[in-house]
Amino acid sequence: MGFFDKLKRAFSGEEKEQRSEETEKYDKGLEKSRKTFGDKLNELFANFRTVDEDFFDNLEETLIEADVGFDTAVRISDELKQEVKLKNVKSKADVSRTIIEKLVNLYEEEGSGEDKELHFAENGLTVFLFVGVNGVGKTTTIGKLAHRYKQEGKKVMLAAGDTFRAGATEQLVEWGRRVDVTVVRGPEKSDPASVVFDAIKRAKKENYDVLLVDTAGRLQNKVNLMNELAKISRIITREIPEAPQEILLALDATTGQNALTQAKQFKDVTKVTGIVLTKLDGTARGGIVLAIRNELHLPVKLVGLGEKMDDLRDFAPEEFVLGLFKGLLDGTNGDD
Repeated sequence: MGFFDKLKRAFSGEEKEQRSEETEKYDKGLEKSRKTFGDKLNELFANFRTVDEDFFDNLEETLIEADVGFDTAVRISDELKQEVKLKNVKSKADVSRTIIEKLVNLYEEEGSGEDKELHFAENGLTVFLFVGVNGVGKTTTIGKLAHRYKQEGKKVMLAAGDTFRAGATEQLVEWGRRVDVTVVRGPEKSDPASVVFDAIKRAKKENYDVLLVDTAGRLQNKVNLMNELAKISRIITREIPEAPQEILLALDATTGQNALTQAKQFKDVTKVTGIVLTKLDGTARGGIVLAIRNELHLPVKLVGLGEKMDDLRDFAPEEFVLGLFKGLLDGTNGDD
C-alpha cells in the first residue's frame, strides 16, 4: 500500500480505533499548519472558476506561502498541469486531492533511503554535537534530550560550548540542574574546543554514556563559525575516532523559509547529519518539513511538539504527513 493510500485509510474510519499516542501528538501539534494549509487551498479555489494558466500561477504562490519550498511548488504545479491535460481533472475536489497526493508522493519519494535514526556508539561514549543560531531552541532541545536519556538509565553529560554568551551557559547549567545531569563549562569567552575537550576527558574517565555538546551560532560571521565548529569536531574525533555520532542542526519551525536558509548555510559550514525542528506545534508553517526533505535532502530526526519534557519526539514521517493533511482529502480543514 502506498503512502497516499495509507493517508486516505487513516482517517476514513478504518484505522481510527488504532490511533496511537504518537498519532495524537502529531495531530494536535500540526493543527495550526493543517488549518492554514486548508484555508490557503480553499481561498485559491474560491477565486477561480476554471483550472487555467492563472490558476497554476496562483497555485505556485499558494504552495510557496505554505512554506513547502520554491522547487517543490513549481514541480507540483507543473505535474498537476500535465495531469489535468491527461485526465481532464476539473472539479475542485479532484484538483485538491491531486495536489495533496502529489505532495505526499513527492515527500515519500524524496525520503527514500533517508536515515532518520539517531546513532549511538557500539561501545563507550556517544557524542551528539548541536549547531544552530541563537534563539531556535537548541539548548532546550539538549535539556529535553538529556531528560529522555536519563529516564532511560543512561549516564548523561552536557558540554557548554557556547562560551561567548554567558546566558547560553547559564541556561544549559539550569537545564542540567532541572534534569539532574552533569554540565561541564568554562570561563566566559574561553575556547569552546577546550571546554569540549575537558568534557570528553571527564566523560571517558567517569564512564558516561552520552555527551550532548552545545555550540555558538553566529551566522553573521560564517568564517569564524566554520573554524570553530571544525576545531570542535577535530577535537571530538581525535579523542573518539568514530564520534561525533550525530551533528544535529536545530531549526525554529516558526521562521518558515528563514529556517531553510539557515539549514543551507549550516550545511555549507559543517557536516550536518540531521535536523531538530523545534516549535512545530506553535506554527502554521509545518510545510517547511517538506521543503527540508525535498530541497536539502537532510533528514528531520527530532521534532518539538509542545512545551512538556516528553514533547520532543523522534520524527515519524507518516505521522507527520497524516497530521498535516488530515481532513483535507474530504474537503474539510482538519475537523473530524
